[in-house]
Amino acid sequence: MDFFSANRVSFYVLGTITFLLLFYSFFFSPPRDFPTETIVKIEQGKSLRSVSLKLKNEHIIRSRLIFEAFVILLDKERRVIEADYYFENKLSVWRVAERISNGEHHMAPIIVTIPEGFDVAQIADTFSSKLENFNKNKFLLEAKGLEGKLFPDTYFFLNTDTEIDVIKSMSANFEKKIIPIRPAIINSKKTEREIVIMASLIEGEAKGENDRGFISGILWRRLDLGMLLQVDVELETYKTKGLPKSPISNPGLRAIQAAIYPQKSPYLYYLHDKAGEIHYAKSFIEHQANIKKYLK
Repeated sequence: MDFFSANRVSFYVLGTITFLLLFYSFFFSPPRDFPTETIVKIEQGKSLRSVSLKLKNEHIIRSRLIFEAFVILLDKERRVIEADYYFENKLSVWRVAERISNGEHHMAPIIVTIPEGFDVAQIADTFSSKLENFNKNKFLLEAKGLEGKLFPDTYFFLNTDTEIDVIKSMSANFEKKIIPIRPAIINSKKTEREIVIMASLIEGEAKGENDRGFISGILWRRLDLGMLLQVDVELETYKTKGLPKSPISNPGLRAIQAAIYPQKSPYLYYLHDKAGEIHYAKSFIEHQANIKKYLK
């Protein structure tokens, strides 16, 4: 090979390398103004085209075409996962496509536990202290009429989640828990609303694992006899017969099951002593004796 031929080969190799570097820099590498330590929200139902446009406008990718091609190669063009994505460092377009296709949001979840028997106001207070974007007033407005249907449980949320996300998650969890026991509710000859209302009373009245079934039996029996329920957790029951018009809180599964399966007994009254132990009575006279013995 003569000198000119060698130079020509070297020129082609150098040109190819330069082209590949420029091609990678323009299409594959992250933009120079890639916004590190930022959060990008991908909303539900967005198409691949709209997602690529958003990422382009947010300076996360250089080329929409390359990003879309990679997502299609990953066979996820119809399953771009909605989430708030945290980009702590600059990423190549391939890595961006991989993360969004697989739902790798890289945001640490915030754990929130809602105890059994919390009402809507208590739930609002809990989340307002945990989630930065949670609006307490909006939650109370949106959750109006949902008392009893926001299931108490341990939840995992992102700091960017709002009151709407909380309501959706808690409502969906309630539905998930109630579906398997709906046949039992139907067999109980009670409506689902009646069961949830009773469960909310049981949740407030019970203090031990074994209390719920007996309390449920006593309260249902009082209703059958036309007596006032007279439960301390809802003072209206001292004046008005029947169940309250709506749940007073959000009961857990054990209270709901107790409302479905009341424990039969000869008792009509109960009270808890100062140590939390429950004492039953068959008559009002026996109940008064228990009051004198355990509460005075």
